[in-house]
Amino acid sequence: MIKDITFGQFIDTNSAIHRLDPRTKLVLLIAFMIFLLFFVKSFLSMGIFALFVLVLMLISKIPVSMYFKNIKTILPIIILTVVLNTFYTADGAVLVDFWIITITAGGLLKAFFMTARIILLILASALLSYTTSPTSLTGAIESLLKPLSFIGLKNAVHIMAMTMTIALRFIPTLIEETNKIMNAQKARGADLESGNIIKRIKALIPILVPLLISSVRRAYELSDAMECRCYSGSAGRTKYRIMKYSANDLIALVIFIIIATVSIIF
Repeated sequence: MIKDITFGQFIDTNSAIHRLDPRTKLVLLIAFMIFLLFFVKSFLSMGIFALFVLVLMLISKIPVSMYFKNIKTILPIIILTVVLNTFYTADGAVLVDFWIITITAGGLLKAFFMTARIILLILASALLSYTTSPTSLTGAIESLLKPLSFIGLKNAVHIMAMTMTIALRFIPTLIEETNKIMNAQKARGADLESGNIIKRIKALIPILVPLLISSVRRAYELSDAMECRCYSGSAGRTKYRIMKYSANDLIALVIFIIIATVSIIF
């Protein structure tokens, strides 16, 4: 399952989504999450947003299978969501009533609705990750938080944006490192997949320790590299690429507003 985590990777296909301003994509993602969590209340509205995400995935020219690989990593969360909403929602007609198990139509519908919401949030986040480079994402976060610089937090804004982007950038690296350690342990005869949950947790210790050591070493190497390049935060820094809004960004915003308005109406 570790190898199926692709979140944090940047895949350059030079699509229309890639060419959008990173600030536009970040704002649209935040707006999408807000609308999906607080305003989408019906299956019709959910279907409209699902179709919108699917169209964006196709426009990005990235294989759809890459997006759905991220779903495998959250299967435990999805299963827990389905169980909680199925067995603890008593709305609607009773479909199953056996011993202490009671399943209603309302519980099944709510479980499906909540699962679809989680999946759409993951797919939309992966869409931003796949179509926006870490450098562009740093610039977008820093630009959107620029108003905080007027209250003396200019350097703090830059450091926060840099920290968030570095963390996102190193997700694929840590996954690759984890796979290498797991394969090395398996080659030495380690059994990581059999036994009860207690044994599996204990089997993870030989993986977590070298992974922690490797992460700390990589952090020190990155720190030394940044110091050797005289990195000192935002003081005196200039921009190699200047972000500019284009007509495509305006079109994207208008399309999202229309879709959001239609979903609210329904």
